[in-house]
Amino acid sequence: MHNNSRGRVAEEDGNQEEAELSEKQKKEIAKWFLLNAPAGEIQYVAKDIRSVLDDDNVYNAAASEAFPSHNKSHLLSLKLPGKSEDVLITSFGEINENEYIEPRTAQVARVDHVKQVCTEVRPATDEELPSPYVEDYRYALCALDAEIMKYVGEAYPKGVCSVYCARGKDVEEPGSDFELVVVISAARHSPQNFW
Repeated sequence: MHNNSRGRVAEEDGNQEEAELSEKQKKEIAKWFLLNAPAGEIQYVAKDIRSVLDDDNVYNAAASEAFPSHNKSHLLSLKLPGKSEDVLITSFGEINENEYIEPRTAQVARVDHVKQVCTEVRPATDEELPSPYVEDYRYALCALDAEIMKYVGEAYPKGVCSVYCARGKDVEEPGSDFELVVVISAARHSPQNFW
């Protein structure tokens, strides 16, 4: 089979009959390329995909599915609007597909995954935060967070870190376990220099 640039497939046996790819097939192909874009280069891939598809509906459908997964798998960090902190796009801080908690400041960031920006920030609700019992261990959480920040500052000058209560955040009494997760994201990209 031979694939040409218009998304048609022609048989090699000389049959000149061409079949147009369905919108679903185009979307799945576009989504695959977006999901497999190298870290820091998804916007370049997206621009090329949009140009090749020449169909905003198919592109938007693929992008709306691919970008959230890509951003989470690469632990994208985004600057909180009007603040000096960053929020990490990670499943540990995910409130819903477009909202992520920044545990240090107890803020929830609303994210535009395709544009890769925070669009707004709001205080976290009680239900989104660890229980008062877990919060009683805040001194330990703060000490852990401070040490992790120190380590990241020394080892990864542009790194971002957060400590999340991953399991048991609703624990209300002694004898129950909860689990903390440290997430560190540090990336330096220079696509122009191929790194």
